[in-house]
Amino acid sequence: MRRKTLFTALLLLIATACTQQDFDAIIQNGTIYNGTGDAPFTADIGIRADTIAAIGNLSSSDAPVIIDAEGLAVSPGFINMLSWANYSLLNDGRSMSNIKQGVTLEIFGEGSSMGPLNEEMQQNNERPWTTLGEYLEHLTEEQGVSTNVASFVGATTIRQHVIGSQNVAPTPDELKQMQQLVREAMEEGALGVGSSLIYAPAFFASTEELIALAEAAAEYDGTYISHIRSEGDDLLKATDELFTIATEAEIDAQIYHLKAAGKRNWDKLPVVLTKIDSLRNLGHNISANMYTYTAASTGLDATIPPTVQEGSYQDFINRLKQPEIREEVLASMRSPQTDWENFYQLADSPENILLVGFNEDSLKYLTGKNLAEISEMRNTDPAETIIDLIIQNDGDISSVFFLMSEENVRTKIKVPHMSFGSDARSVAAEGEVLESSTHPRTYGTFARLLGKYVRDENVIPLQEAIYRLTGLPAKNLKLQKRGYLREGYYGDIVIFDPATIEDKATFTQPHQYAVGVHHVFVNAVQVLKDGEHTGAMPGQVVRGPGWK
Repeated sequence: MRRKTLFTALLLLIATACTQQDFDAIIQNGTIYNGTGDAPFTADIGIRADTIAAIGNLSSSDAPVIIDAEGLAVSPGFINMLSWANYSLLNDGRSMSNIKQGVTLEIFGEGSSMGPLNEEMQQNNERPWTTLGEYLEHLTEEQGVSTNVASFVGATTIRQHVIGSQNVAPTPDELKQMQQLVREAMEEGALGVGSSLIYAPAFFASTEELIALAEAAAEYDGTYISHIRSEGDDLLKATDELFTIATEAEIDAQIYHLKAAGKRNWDKLPVVLTKIDSLRNLGHNISANMYTYTAASTGLDATIPPTVQEGSYQDFINRLKQPEIREEVLASMRSPQTDWENFYQLADSPENILLVGFNEDSLKYLTGKNLAEISEMRNTDPAETIIDLIIQNDGDISSVFFLMSEENVRTKIKVPHMSFGSDARSVAAEGEVLESSTHPRTYGTFARLLGKYVRDENVIPLQEAIYRLTGLPAKNLKLQKRGYLREGYYGDIVIFDPATIEDKATFTQPHQYAVGVHHVFVNAVQVLKDGEHTGAMPGQVVRGPGWK
């Protein structure tokens, strides 16, 4: 009887073993680009729970989901170094324009961040959170989002929290308070401190103030990342300021969307790159990121002196309505030499300023027209037209500025420490989104790199491009178990066709998804299947090195 019982138990054990799946999903026969920049190889990947469980020959294994990736590239999920999806994901967590390009991690915090908020900031923005960590948890745990999310804490947000939007320096006690807010954000998982120094009130911050904030982040092995004080006429001076902050604070540093803006400044890019190389050779981890276009995008108020923008936006509008101030603003806009980042001058011509987003319905018929066309329609001087439009719109106007050279774009792509960011929202090409235009980088930054610059123009090899989209940013930001295809790492995986991946968005028709990405897994959950969103929302908070 005992022998029969043992025999029955053995049969049950064998039956159970035969019916158990080895993995939750298997990706077979793919060409593996593991995120290191090494040569690709053919293998299978088995994923279980949220993790890559095995890489190798898994032909004898089984799983309920099996994807044949023969002829396709299999890589780690792409890391968007500069994302403004922190707002758009609150309305639509699918992250459509980026997930269709293979982005699995959105990184926020260029100057401003979603916390920490004081009581006034929280009420003004009607937010149910106060800290940066609470926002990230709200997005992933309460709402749900398809991509992973991470953030720097914004130096502007810290400044506004303590001293508001005025052109004043913090007192010693206020600066200590600002440093403490940085420390608290780092302990919540912030990646470091991000600044954006051409905009008010960030423009008012001194180098010493920024060093102090960076020192607080350095205590947690964080990074200082900056939209530097000038990308045009004072580019060299602005990069020197970043180098000073990095070396004085003893912190890794990165330049947001490195560029030489304005034709008269194009020849400054090699000088900046040489300076970065020199510092890297001395052991300083200085790097940069970029987007793959010759046009920038920001608000039309970037053509207006930031000193006029002190205080609230209504304060700004009221000043523009005063004749004496208006004349001073016009004179500053028209001056070829200014002490601020003058986008009106850097664009060289009103034809190079494209207006793409209005709040006021009565102005939306102007969407997609350049400043020269609008000025002619209204029979007003271009600088006057800008001020009139900002007042009439009662708010900033999203604009595209053609500032950079194609040659410099290719030069930057070749830089070994260069990573990539869209500097844009992640949206679905549907509904209200279609009522405004946008920069095509919203839909095409990453696909454009892999299609136009890698496949078509051979600027860099595919394995190098994938490393710069995955392993490099993960290493720079000290992320745990992200950025590579390795056993035990999170299952952030992109399966795409190198022969067909391509950006479709243009400046005249930007609301077009990229093509060529077949499947995307985020934390081993399939979010994109045969190019279509599955509706899954498996995104997690990715926290920085100071998280406690």
